[in-house]
Amino acid sequence: MRQTPKTLLIFCLAIILAPYFFFHLKGWAGQPSSFGIRPSILAGTWYPGNPDQLAHTVRSFLSNANFPPTNGTLKAIIVPHAGYRYSGQIAAYAYRLLEPRKFKRIILVGPSHRIPFRGVSVNLQSGYQTPLGIVKVDVKTAREILKADPAVHFYKDVHRAEHSLEIQLPFLQTVLKDFSIVPILMGTQDLDTCKMLSNILTKLMPSLKDTLLVASSDLSHYHGYSDAKRLDSHFIKLVGEMNPEGLYEALRTGECEACGGGPVVSIMLTCRALGARKVVVLKSANSGDVTGEKDRVVGYMAGAIFTSSGRDPHPK
Repeated sequence: MRQTPKTLLIFCLAIILAPYFFFHLKGWAGQPSSFGIRPSILAGTWYPGNPDQLAHTVRSFLSNANFPPTNGTLKAIIVPHAGYRYSGQIAAYAYRLLEPRKFKRIILVGPSHRIPFRGVSVNLQSGYQTPLGIVKVDVKTAREILKADPAVHFYKDVHRAEHSLEIQLPFLQTVLKDFSIVPILMGTQDLDTCKMLSNILTKLMPSLKDTLLVASSDLSHYHGYSDAKRLDSHFIKLVGEMNPEGLYEALRTGECEACGGGPVVSIMLTCRALGARKVVVLKSANSGDVTGEKDRVVGYMAGAIFTSSGRDPHPK
């Protein structure tokens, strides 16, 4: 069949653009160092940029976080991701649990706030920079997740622009010694995507020793203080009941709000499949409790998911 100039042009463009779409949209299975280190986008604004000041700030939050002893094996924590002025003290209640434990790998799941996309993106960059140093990415595990489902991608620009995972890192660098992370962002947070991610993590977790799951989410946004308390109380109640399906439905219908509702539902589904049944709500508050400005507040909570029984290999 004789090809027209238009057909030849389309064919040539397809050949030229194919590598772009393959490498940029799905990620490349080359050397992890090819993707470089992700620089901090929050140092000096959302948390202190000076290493000594940052370390002091985090340590102060941790020293002020007190709660009764907890039993069972720690499987996951739920933490907020606002600037440290607003939610750092709340997050510290969850991170204080990690101090006596020796987790070697942290799987971080958060929402994508700035760049919309379908499915899930796992980061293949080799590390994240903060003022406290570089946090290594477990690229091997990240690749396993990338290969597990067509809805999992590597979108480097999504991770470059997102704050919900980076904000956790100085806490992790303070409470843990030698560890790596697996950074995951959710573009869509529908129930099918939550189940897909949960299925991947549930299959993977038994082969990963000393691994903790972390769900990053703030709660209601920009309501008056009393409305925010009502919405957040419903979210906290459903989390405390270990009811991921009920939580998803409440988020869908607007009975409660959370920008990282999908990550929380995904981690709860995973923990339940792994035998964890107990949730401890460690602390909750909103920005009005910090600033005194209660017209438009954002809600925060810290929680932890445990097995209901059994010996914790990293006792408190």
